[in-house]
Amino acid sequence: MFVDKAKIFIKAGDGGDGAVSFHREKYVAAGGPDGGDGGRGGSICFLADDNLSTLADFRYKRKYIAQKGENGKSRRSSGKNAENLIIRVPRGTLVKDCESGRLLADVSGNAPVLVAKGGNGGWGNIHFATPTRQVPRFAKPGMPGEEYEVTLELKLLADVGLVGFPNVGKSTLVSVVSQAKPVIANYHFTTITPVLGVVSMGEGRSFVMADIPGLVEGAWEGTGLGHQFLRHVERCRMLVHVVDVSGSEARNPQEDFEIINRELEKFNPELARRPMIVAGNKCDLATDEQIETFRNFVEEKGYEFFPIMAPINEGVDKLLNKILEMLSKLPPITRYEADPVPVAEVEKIDKNQVRITKHDNVYFVEAKWLFNIMKSVNFDDYESLQYFQRVLINGGVIDALREAGINEGDTVSIYELEFDFVE
Repeated sequence: MFVDKAKIFIKAGDGGDGAVSFHREKYVAAGGPDGGDGGRGGSICFLADDNLSTLADFRYKRKYIAQKGENGKSRRSSGKNAENLIIRVPRGTLVKDCESGRLLADVSGNAPVLVAKGGNGGWGNIHFATPTRQVPRFAKPGMPGEEYEVTLELKLLADVGLVGFPNVGKSTLVSVVSQAKPVIANYHFTTITPVLGVVSMGEGRSFVMADIPGLVEGAWEGTGLGHQFLRHVERCRMLVHVVDVSGSEARNPQEDFEIINRELEKFNPELARRPMIVAGNKCDLATDEQIETFRNFVEEKGYEFFPIMAPINEGVDKLLNKILEMLSKLPPITRYEADPVPVAEVEKIDKNQVRITKHDNVYFVEAKWLFNIMKSVNFDDYESLQYFQRVLINGGVIDALREAGINEGDTVSIYELEFDFVE
């Protein structure tokens, strides 16, 4: 079964906790703190795997959790970093955050793409020793790993997309010009999954062709099977519109051509501007008058027309040469950039979700929403720092610190940030 959408939960590993430990050695008095740092939690990465063609595996396993980093140890020994969790998906898979709709990754290259970052390990008590605090009996816990509920959406990577009504010969064309073996029969919706074929035209001259099935009138709003597969057209560098010029099913070729073009434009207006050529198939069933009438119709609209008879490979070479010529002048397949982390709105912060703990006049602040905000703050930028100060005030952090009894000059620790409290 072809599955091109799935929803899963991913959670990167939490960082290991820092250790509270003191040096113990014979003849060494007051050896001091020697607690090591915790290890980094495992991150979650996505990797393109060309052996996969659908997202069907994600129907059965929906939760992916990376390992936690090892806790720190005595003798200044840091905990071991956890291994990253690699999730293999078909090439061309988009990873989107379900809650915000933000694009987290486009898994189209060969390198693993980091989506959820593992938490850093907590500091051991060796970091908290000062001339006035020589015996710190506390350490930092590990930072939480990022977690998301994500939607996986497969958009096939192909240079050329074949579009057109069912039963016009798209699958036959793919089978003739490549090693792909789609199911071919003389009835509608024979092809119920997109078919990819590599067209080789000599050394260093090849491209990927995709048969996009199921397009009929109303496909963009859910009619037929087309609404499931229109997204796969979006990545194609150019389109080949295959039309039955003979009207063998009592259809009008001109009307079919217009209908499919309207469906593409309604789904995504950019598709209407995508480079396109027209292949008139089943010419053996058409009269010369039908072919010329359709040729004139297409050329008046600014498209090049190529009459073919796909089953016997008639006229196909000329079509392929034109495709190769056009591809040499077109930009590469579209790759999407991940959306930036949005800046949270201070007004929407839940002021009740702040946890304050105190150890030796160090006030530790914990809040999941605050951790997420800190990822988008540039502490070297004045305006960004001003924004973060407003978050601390409007989010209730400063009030919570005052209620916990903080005094001026005491240390505030917010995850990886430390500063002295000033009234």
